[in-house]
Amino acid sequence: MGTGTKLLLLIAFGCAAISNVLLQIHKLDIVDKPGAAKPVSTNDSGVQTAAKIATYEFNNRSNDIFLFKVSAIDKAKVQVVKGIKYIMEVKITRTVCRKKGNPDLEKCQFQPDGKLKQIFKCHFEVWSIPWLHWMKTTVLICQ
Repeated sequence: MGTGTKLLLLIAFGCAAISNVLLQIHKLDIVDKPGAAKPVSTNDSGVQTAAKIATYEFNNRSNDIFLFKVSAIDKAKVQVVKGIKYIMEVKITRTVCRKKGNPDLEKCQFQPDGKLKQIFKCHFEVWSIPWLHWMKTTVLICQ
């Protein structure tokens, strides 16, 4: 084998190795995609506020006589999109507080086990523009 052929084979093997490494990185999703949603702590203050905003929207849309409040935030992501989009998987639970009278939701206890206890698993997306002090629920799906 001539020197030129050996060099060509060496380059081909090198390209194949680099190609394989890049494929593995892509499969593992190690490289951040610009603009992609990224996981964030469920304890993040922005996530907590966004979950409350979405639950407030749920309560306004619901015909239930009782208020619901967040009982767990299972997963949260953020995406930068002309502000911040919070994407969350949240459990909301019926409280003992009736909607009438505008009670302080923070002080409302959850319904005890029994007929009135109800828990929804929700997918919330809330768009926030922090510099305008503005938040809006854009997706609200509960089952």
